[in-house]
Amino acid sequence: MTAEAEIPARAPAKRTFLFLQGPSSPLFSKCAAGLEARGHTCLHINLNIGDWIFWRRPGGTNYRGRPERWPDFVRDFMVRHGVTDLLLLGEERPYHKAAVKAAKALSIDVYVIEMGYLRPDWVTFERDGMSSNSHFPRDAQQILAEAAGLPEPDWTIRYRQKFSVEAGYDLLYNLPNVFLWFLYPHYRRHALFHPLAEYAGWVVRLMRKKSAEQAAQATCAQLLASGKPFFVYPLQLQTDYQLRAHSPFANQQEAISTVVTSFAANAPADCQLLIKLHPLDNGLIDWRAYIAGQAERYGIVARVHVVDGGNLDRLIDGARGLVTVNSTAVIGAFKRQKAVKVLGSAVFDAPGLCYPGTLDAFWADPVPAEKPLAEAFFRLIAGKYQVRGNFYSQEGSSAAAEAIVRRLLDAEGERSVIAA
Repeated sequence: MTAEAEIPARAPAKRTFLFLQGPSSPLFSKCAAGLEARGHTCLHINLNIGDWIFWRRPGGTNYRGRPERWPDFVRDFMVRHGVTDLLLLGEERPYHKAAVKAAKALSIDVYVIEMGYLRPDWVTFERDGMSSNSHFPRDAQQILAEAAGLPEPDWTIRYRQKFSVEAGYDLLYNLPNVFLWFLYPHYRRHALFHPLAEYAGWVVRLMRKKSAEQAAQATCAQLLASGKPFFVYPLQLQTDYQLRAHSPFANQQEAISTVVTSFAANAPADCQLLIKLHPLDNGLIDWRAYIAGQAERYGIVARVHVVDGGNLDRLIDGARGLVTVNSTAVIGAFKRQKAVKVLGSAVFDAPGLCYPGTLDAFWADPVPAEKPLAEAFFRLIAGKYQVRGNFYSQEGSSAAAEAIVRRLLDAEGERSVIAA
């Protein structure tokens, strides 16, 4: 018998995964089922009744305490239960920030799940967080080196999800929180708007959707036919933590003011600026009026256009470049070799990918991404920071959950290295 044969096989290390708030979908529950099937322990802390509804499995604990007591509670919970890994959506939410801080102090690995950079059927899965918290390299040579040997992403859409399903899940999460708030009386929402106000805004937008789309298409067609050079600025959601926590702006009004002010002072006189509202904006802030006020202030009303609809890819095709705080709309610009200026923190804001100079200089000198670097970026982001699937379809959420489990566990049950 050889020496190697005398050594007993080491059993995979058992881990304890703590889930906090995730997407309003079955994704986290499916991840837990996959991990438990492989012999690991999965726990969840419910901060509100919506969390409880989307967990509904063993291992759940209800936290009904005050927000100021949460940091001590979650730290003690992790110690008491021997937590080895923390999974959550939105690491900048106040409850999550406290949990991440405690986890790092205890050397617990943190994994963040979000909507994918490579829309529509990809899910972001990163260690520690996104944007400012991401481990994605910002150096061109490092991106090229880490992407070497990785395959080209499969851009075929595998999993489709319906807006009606997403809306239904959202209602299932938020309405019980509104009407059964007394079950978790001290819970504080991270959202900026009350759910009922948001739903009212969306209803109004849906009622106006057809006319808004027609007007948008007419504006876009007129601009494209004019032959005038233009830049696209797609707005993000006011509630987006990528804007709230990973940019120099306190809100979207500040970002809009910065872009319009710079455009007015520095863009060539024949250039136009097309600002596109986010398709999921709740309509509670009149962005048209705010933008019009900014444009009027600088005397460029005729050069600034606002649309609520239209095909963003087609607009990017015709544009000189794209300006964004840190929207994933840059993916479409990279594909089309269009210049991009990022104003916040983002994994894609690297020299050679995005414009390295000032916003003021960008308007007159929009330099597109270097094609080999853009291709390497796609390979690396898809290969190590994304999984295939989505949040809201049965097939998509199952595929994403299985891929996340595989990333978390290697063949021997050891910790998986998913980011350098």
